[in-house]
Amino acid sequence: MTHPAFLPGVPAETVLAALRRSPGNELGSGKFDSPESSSALVANALGWFLGRPEALPPLPGVPMGQPVDVQIEAEMRFPWTGGRHPWMDAAITTPTTLVGVESKRYEPFRPRKAVAFSEAYDSRDWGKGMARFTAMRRALAEGTQTCRHLDAVQLVKHAYGLKTQSVKQARGAVLVYLYAEPAWWASGKPVPPEAIARHRSEVADFARAVQGDDVTFVALRWADLIDQWAQDPALFAHATALKGWFGSV
Repeated sequence: MTHPAFLPGVPAETVLAALRRSPGNELGSGKFDSPESSSALVANALGWFLGRPEALPPLPGVPMGQPVDVQIEAEMRFPWTGGRHPWMDAAITTPTTLVGVESKRYEPFRPRKAVAFSEAYDSRDWGKGMARFTAMRRALAEGTQTCRHLDAVQLVKHAYGLKTQSVKQARGAVLVYLYAEPAWWASGKPVPPEAIARHRSEVADFARAVQGDDVTFVALRWADLIDQWAQDPALFAHATALKGWFGSV
């Protein structure tokens, strides 16, 4: 079945402009059109709230308050010029909090590319409030901490970017890891249940390791978020459309 590029109510041109602005090249590479695309899930699910942040309830389990702004593809610049800076899949702003959302769908179950930290991370004193993330960064860099499915390196970088921008905005910071647990690949091949279990375990270990730092880390399943929306009469149709297009997440 051929689906439209975007679900009903999603401001297509605004979403496309955001995707073109980001460095991920989701559109040009064709990845956005893949039936396994995580970007398409974010663009349709959270893109629906662009221009109407008041319609987005606080994310379940996330200390944030009522959203006043929603963006997709949001850059969280480090406190230096040059180099590469983190891009969050979505950013949600409330009167008190900056929430950065990193979404994963099938990525944890694909072969992982080696990713390292540049020397710039060591040259910066991130402060006592980021001591746990810094300890995690060092353990990952030294190889004493490894993750098979969770991209912990990316999460640490996102946390530093969020910390930098939240201080500029005089807001608290929350990093949301919004992940799916698909039972099947688009090809029909099953995703190994043991891989799903290992990923979930790595997420829990990471959460425990960084708990208490200035950037609050919250892991949230896509299925639980969409279920929350399905309980809201104003969002029921949107949640139903997401389930119909993306299936079990």
